[in-house]
Amino acid sequence: MSLKGFVGCITAIVTPFKKNLEVDYEGLRQLIRFQLENNVSGIVVLGTTGESPTITEEERKQILKVAVDEANGKIPVIAGTGTYSTAESIRMTKEASEIGVDGALIVAPYYNKPTQEGLYRHFKAIAESVDLPIILYNIPGRTGVNIDVLTEARLLEIDNIVSIKEASGNMQQIMDIISMTKNDKTILSGDDNLTLPIMACGGKGVISVVSNLLPKQVCDLVNNILEGNLSKAREIHYNLMPIFKAAFLETNPIPIKTAMNLVGLPAGPCRPPLCEMSQQNLDKLKSVIKRYYEIPVH
Repeated sequence: MSLKGFVGCITAIVTPFKKNLEVDYEGLRQLIRFQLENNVSGIVVLGTTGESPTITEEERKQILKVAVDEANGKIPVIAGTGTYSTAESIRMTKEASEIGVDGALIVAPYYNKPTQEGLYRHFKAIAESVDLPIILYNIPGRTGVNIDVLTEARLLEIDNIVSIKEASGNMQQIMDIISMTKNDKTILSGDDNLTLPIMACGGKGVISVVSNLLPKQVCDLVNNILEGNLSKAREIHYNLMPIFKAAFLETNPIPIKTAMNLVGLPAGPCRPPLCEMSQQNLDKLKSVIKRYYEIPVH
């Protein structure tokens, strides 16, 4: 099996909830249609932005089924299936594969802080359990452990580990792994505000939070970089910088769901332990949104 890495603007889609905190499955369908209409390259469901730690087993299955059904083969559906347990990650990845997803996003094990050898064995065991294309997810700010460059390079030698979502924020590490990446494997930005520099150095796309709100604009940024139009890409990048910053005024996905609600997209509240934004940050967010949306912000 020889697989190509993922490329383009891939939206890390929120999980919409109703006011009573039940999953809003119809809202999820609407959000996926919104992404399709704006020509994103794929969606990630049940990632960090999808509040995966708060999702029950039955909800997880139904969310994946809805996403696969609504995408209908038009774009890849990538399921977040990583946990701090190798066995549980394998189980969840197999289950997602059986439901029909097109790939799996596997975050580094959090809390238990494995060694680099432990990380390698964890990801290798998951990859060998399924035929799905796998994206590794390196985000040490959340997990407490960094997948170092040599470990990333070893893992990319495994056939169905096809991409890495790099959210370490360490540009030296990111440039190092890009320089070591061979064949059709790809490095993706895990930070909206670093998409331009990472792609200018050879990255092939982004798994984006902001594209939940502005999919067309983030797609334009990514596509212009891929086409070599760096001058235009810089213009788009600096136009989007205010929302890139505002989307992280508080813990993701609090700001992006708040912004989506303000403009009429069905995001709903976050589940505890996440809560609503402070009034001070909400005011900042509203002032930023008015730069991109003409409709009144409630």
